Order: sequence, then C-alpha cells, then structure tokens
Amino acid sequence: MAKSPRPSLTTLRSRVQPQPHRLATIQPGSWRTANQSSAQRGYGYRWQKAREAHLLANPLCVMCKEQDGRAVPATIVDHRIPHGGDQCLFWDRSNWQSLCAHHHSSDKQRQEAADRAIRDASGDRQGTAGQVGDVGR
Repeated sequence: MAKSPRPSLTTLRSRVQPQPHRLATIQPGSWRTANQSSAQRGYGYRWQKAREAHLLANPLCVMCKEQDGRAVPATIVDHRIPHGGDQCLFWDRSNWQSLCAHHHSSDKQRQEAADRAIRDASGDRQGTAGQVGDVGR
C-alpha cells in the first residue's frame, strides 16, 4: 500500500496592517524628545527612590477613591500639573498624586489632551501654569 503524500502547510498572511493614520507618540515641540533617555528627563535613580517613598506613604489611587469610593493600589506617581521639563515643578511633592495604571492611562490622558486642546485654541504654547495634567511616573 502506497502512502499518499502529506499536503504541505501554508503560512498564513499577517493580519497586522500598518497604521499610517495614527498620531506620533511624542508631539512636535514636546519637551520629551526621542533623543533623551528617561534618566535625562529626570526619571533616574533619584526619581525612582522618591516615587517609591511617595507610593509607600500614599498607596491608593486618588481617582478610584474620589470617583468610586474604591481602595485600589496605586502604581504610578503622577504630576498634577504637567512640569514640561521644569525641574522645580517636577520635584514639587505637592504636585504629585498616586494613580492606578487604569486612571493614569485613560482618564488622566483624556484630561491632559483636553487641556492641550484648550491651550492650543487660546494660543498659549507654554501652558503648564494652572493646568491639570500629567507627564510623570
């Protein structure tokens, strides 16, 4: 009895398509440039130690508590007012708040984008003073 040849397996085409319509992660004119490391932007060893101490003292997400009354562990130290590279504002501990990843990545980013749109519409290109937003971890 002769064996019939096995059919060869075919490789499936990739379903992932390029996304040319997506926005760049770093906006033009941002203080966060692609040629700077996180340590060069201020998020080095000193920040990691300060972040750790802040999360130990303030372990719960402030947005979860305010919005839902839930106690959810925070993992991110957020800058309430975006510092835009200003080291005085960056290290101002009264400008820090503890957030969970969900609120940092959704509500806070949406709030920051709305603040940018308002600044852009008003022609204020500097726009950190008095604005609520985030750029820190």
